[in-house]
Amino acid sequence: MGKTEQQKENKRAAGKKFKRTLIGGQALLEGVMMRGATSVAMAVRAPDGEIELSSERIKKRSKVAKVPIVRGIVSFVSSLVVGMRSLLKSAEVSSPEEETPSKTSTAFAVIFGVVLALGLFIGVPLFVGWAIEKWGDYHNVAVISVVEGGTRLVIFIAYLALVRLMPDIKRTFMYHGAEHRTINCFERGLPLTVENVQSCSVKHNRCGTTFLFFVVVFTILVYALANWVFTLFTGYEWLFGNVFFKLLIRLALLPVIAGLSFELLKGLAALPDNKFTDILRAPGLALQMLSTAKPTDDMAEVAIAAFTAVLELDANPEKGTVEFYERDFATERKKLADRLPDDPQNADWIYCEILGKTRAELGGVRVVKTGHVKRANEYAERLLTGEPLDYILGNTDFCGVKIKVDKRVLIPRFETEVLATEAVGFVKDRAGARVLDMCTGSGCLAAYIARNADAEVVAADIDDGALAVAKTNFERLGVTLVKSDMFENIDGEFDLIVTNPPYVRTFEIDGLAPQVTAQPRIALDGGEDGLHFYRIIADNAGAHLKRGGAIMAEVGYDQAADVCALFGKIGKCRIIKDLDGKDRIVVCEK
Repeated sequence: MGKTEQQKENKRAAGKKFKRTLIGGQALLEGVMMRGATSVAMAVRAPDGEIELSSERIKKRSKVAKVPIVRGIVSFVSSLVVGMRSLLKSAEVSSPEEETPSKTSTAFAVIFGVVLALGLFIGVPLFVGWAIEKWGDYHNVAVISVVEGGTRLVIFIAYLALVRLMPDIKRTFMYHGAEHRTINCFERGLPLTVENVQSCSVKHNRCGTTFLFFVVVFTILVYALANWVFTLFTGYEWLFGNVFFKLLIRLALLPVIAGLSFELLKGLAALPDNKFTDILRAPGLALQMLSTAKPTDDMAEVAIAAFTAVLELDANPEKGTVEFYERDFATERKKLADRLPDDPQNADWIYCEILGKTRAELGGVRVVKTGHVKRANEYAERLLTGEPLDYILGNTDFCGVKIKVDKRVLIPRFETEVLATEAVGFVKDRAGARVLDMCTGSGCLAAYIARNADAEVVAADIDDGALAVAKTNFERLGVTLVKSDMFENIDGEFDLIVTNPPYVRTFEIDGLAPQVTAQPRIALDGGEDGLHFYRIIADNAGAHLKRGGAIMAEVGYDQAADVCALFGKIGKCRIIKDLDGKDRIVVCEK
């Protein structure tokens, strides 16, 4: 299928969908509101450049609201209410530093605006016609009606032309153009991309500007009919000739005029393109040159966001709505996972930390604040540069407990959990046992033993940074912290000495993964053969170990036999495998 044929097919498919999905819109302050069959969505560009979205479900209209002409009145009033509320909400996002007006002042402003509009578009033309009759002594109903209508049309066009000169209004008209282009793009069957949207027209057959033009036209016709009817009641000039009575009649007829204009607008939009419909649509489309302007790409992005939200809500009644500065969590969770293809589950760990949830609880989260999304993306950016996730989060899970970690200490590994459980198993039945955690680092081993055994625990390390971190993990645990170069400052004997010393061979460190090399070299470097610290332990541990006591040491995957040989001078050794079946823990009992 060629490109042209494919576009035609897309348009036919969109036409079928369009019959079911009639979406209209409105420009907001730095944003766009889209309204579908069951939902409304607003997208606004915030000062920080992010697109903020708000959506809500709308109530089903009653059967009365579906009656021709009546539905136009209902639609007009509803659009006025929703539009004004949307404008105010968009102002809160686009200009958060400005004071939000109170409900009372807002209501007053709306009432004042309506009165001003009625004065301009109803009162002034009526006064012009009345003046011709009163002072010009001219009573031709047709001419006076045309003069009134012409005055009304001139005021309408002049108003659009003048407000267009204001920079803020001009930007709103640009968003109006973005709204039209997005709807046109959808109705043409094109994918909603910025490029496709920007290729579409800024004019649209269902535009509110065209609606207002039809209101002006029907005003001329209906008011002319009313003027003619008044002339039939001879002898009642005192009433029907009164300018205030005429004003009241005109106001009373406005809902009917709005209903008729709505029906014409909807009917013309549904008709196929031909010379006849083109002629009828032409004046309204021409006026849209004043109320719309070519949008920028970022404005098109905003309109697409609002339109897409309405499409999704209308298509899925179960989909939840969001408020400004909120995001759909399932969507953001997937986006973050897609940014981390090497280990997508890190997206869950990031959100667990930010939201204070367990991984199992994430499934119940429906919305997430945009501040949390921004923070999660910042974490992902750091993760992509090679910074370990545990450093980014500031903690890691060790044997089901959160341990604080940062770049000053080695991140505990799952293999070390095997050492921790073996150590607790060794001393749990020895009341008052003394335990030494040599090369404590973050203090994860000492903290776990202190929590799970009735033992006096001493933790030692040479590095001040590591000792500072370990101290935060020992709060209310009663662990004694000692700064010591291996056994230099260690006194007394112990029932158990546990240790996870540096054991990576010096020449191998630089070839390790970035997440490993980002950790302190002092906690990794075990010397040329990786056994430097095991030799020190073998030479000194015996003097600090009670008879019947034991040394438990984590070792590299290929070091167990060598460490057993070194510890042989202290006592009998055995080897414990980790969860991957690798020799990982050497136990030497004195």
